[in-house]
Amino acid sequence: MSATVDHRDRKAKSPLIRHAKMSPDATDAYFSADVETDGPIPGPFSMLSFGLVLAGSFDGQTFWRPTQYVKSFYRELRPISDEFQVDALLVNGLDRDRLLREGTAPSIAMTEAANWVKEVAGGSRPILVAYPLSFDWSFLYWYFHRFSSSGSPFNHSQCFDIKTAFAVKARIPIASAGRSRLMPSLRSNGIHTHNALDDAIEQAQVFANLFEWDGNHGEDH
Repeated sequence: MSATVDHRDRKAKSPLIRHAKMSPDATDAYFSADVETDGPIPGPFSMLSFGLVLAGSFDGQTFWRPTQYVKSFYRELRPISDEFQVDALLVNGLDRDRLLREGTAPSIAMTEAANWVKEVAGGSRPILVAYPLSFDWSFLYWYFHRFSSSGSPFNHSQCFDIKTAFAVKARIPIASAGRSRLMPSLRSNGIHTHNALDDAIEQAQVFANLFEWDGNHGEDH
């Protein structure tokens, strides 16, 4: 994953806008995602909140990362079933009873999220990023297809697993590529709070650090 790195936040001249008139395949726009749920799978259980943040872009040569993660989307959702696991709620700290009263309807939240992703990506191709990808993708993909009026902005396969990328670059097995194995230079300066937006931003920093990393362990080894 060798690429020229552009550390500047170019605002109006960012690659997302610079490549807007090119083919949608010309540039990937990465969106770091995190979800909080009340169980292990969508359908029987509910996604209670999710956060999305623009995490960078790549045109095949130059990787761009934002200096501040200000382009973000966050919603808390109304549960869709009566089933839930107490342990899951203890982890994320969300009040399920409150969300039953005040949470955004999934049809509204997912349609708004899909429109937001497409607007921010512009002419670039949206790519969902997570660490690990499998859990967050399963909930978001299911919810987009079940509730968004336009389906998933990430289609069926536009995604990037940070855990796999770390394993490949570090030349270690997947089982050894958990967050705890990240070298200090790859970690975020944020704190994992289990707030979906906070964690999506933290993850975006890890993603950008890893994307720019040349795989040399150096003093971190």
